Amino acid sequence: MDLILDTNALSAAAGGDPEINSRIRSARRLLIPVIVLGEYRFGIFQSQRRQIHEEWLAELLAGCIILEINDDTTFHYAEIRGELKRAGLPIPSNDLWIAALARQHQAPVLSRDRHFDCVAGLKRLS
Repeated sequence: MDLILDTNALSAAAGGDPEINSRIRSARRLLIPVIVLGEYRFGIFQSQRRQIHEEWLAELLAGCIILEINDDTTFHYAEIRGELKRAGLPIPSNDLWIAALARQHQAPVLSRDRHFDCVAGLKRLS
């Protein structure tokens, strides 16, 4: 199965979390939203172990697909944001984009963030 990584899953994988890395190894393809990549690179930018994290990320990305936002993604974003607003369940804006990409590509999100559970048609793995 394809698997979308959220930023906290990417960070946990970099930290050697055995459960997260097991899920990653079992995925058919790893999909990383461009938003997640930006958030993670911001973390690297602030890290004292910058070179180690950059090398780890480069190795991981060699086998991943980067999901970019396109016109189709914006329809999913608008629909999800509207659904959550009507339900009174807002989630962070970056996570809205990740959820939109997940619905667009019909792939589960590996994340510790439970607010993804509020998005209809999205499966979260933890």
